[in-house]
Amino acid sequence: MGGSYPAVLGLALALFAVTTAAGIHVAPASYAAVLTGAGLVALHESKLPYRSDWRPSPQDVRADVSFMLAVQVALPLLLSFLAVIAIADVLEDAGVAVDGLWPHGQPIAAQAVLMLVLADLLRYWLHRAFHRYDSMWRFHAVHHSPHRLYWVNVGRFHPIEKAIQFGTDALPFVLLGVGGEALAAYFVFYAVNGFYQHSNCDVRLGPLNHLVSGPELHRWHHSMLPAESDSNFGNNLIVWDTLFGTRYFPARRQVGPLGLLNRDYPPGFLAQMRTPFAAGLDKAHADEETR
Repeated sequence: MGGSYPAVLGLALALFAVTTAAGIHVAPASYAAVLTGAGLVALHESKLPYRSDWRPSPQDVRADVSFMLAVQVALPLLLSFLAVIAIADVLEDAGVAVDGLWPHGQPIAAQAVLMLVLADLLRYWLHRAFHRYDSMWRFHAVHHSPHRLYWVNVGRFHPIEKAIQFGTDALPFVLLGVGGEALAAYFVFYAVNGFYQHSNCDVRLGPLNHLVSGPELHRWHHSMLPAESDSNFGNNLIVWDTLFGTRYFPARRQVGPLGLLNRDYPPGFLAQMRTPFAAGLDKAHADEETR
C-alpha cells in the first residue's frame, strides 16, 4: 500500500519527461501526466479505500467537479494569462531584468525541486494566515467543509482564495522568469500529490511522512476539531511544518469526523460562492466549541 504513492507520482513525472523529450509541448504533456495520475489515484481509491463511509454521494461529485473545472482549471489559466501580460508590460516599462535571479542553467528536475521548496514555504505561511484571521478563514472554510475526503475534492476552494494562492505559488516564479518546462514539472507534482493528499486511498507512507504532505498527515488537517486541524499546513511538503512545530501525526489513532463544527454549512457549489460573505456561517452553533 505504501508503494503506490511514489509509484504513481514517479510514473506521472516520467511520462511528462518522456513526452517533453519527444518534442510534445509542455501543456499537453503535463495534462496527460496529471490525468494519468488522477486515473490511477481514482482506481486505488475504488479498490483499496481508507474508509468505506467516505465514498462520495452524487451531490458531492457534482459540486466537486464544478469546483475542479471552475476554480482549478479555468481560473488559473485566466490568471496566468493576465499576469504574464501585465507583468511583462510593467517590467519592460521599468527596465527591470530578473533573469539572473533564477538558475535557468540547472536541470529541469533541479529547478522544479527548488520551486517546490520555495513555493511550499510561501504557501505554508499563507495557509497559516487563512486559519488565523477570521476574514481569511471564512474563504478557507469552503475547503474544510466536506465531511469526507476523496480525490476530486482537492479542488474545493473559493475562487478568491485560489486567486490569492496564485500570488504565492505561481506569480513569484513568473516574475523570476522560470521556464515553462520547470513550471509544468512542478504542476505535475503539485496536482498528483494533491489528488493523493485528499484521496480516500489506504496508504502507509512510512518515512515519506517526514518529507511529503500526504494523505495520512492531511486527514488530520481536515479534522472537525480545530486543535487538530490547525496543523500540517504544508501544501506539498511537510518539512516546513516540522521546522516550525506544526506537524501533527498522532500514533495508533485514526482521525475522527471531518469538516466544520457547523454541520449545517451549505455544501453546494453556488451556495459556497456566497458562504464567505455570511458572517459566522463558518463557525459552530452557539452551544458548541468555537474556533
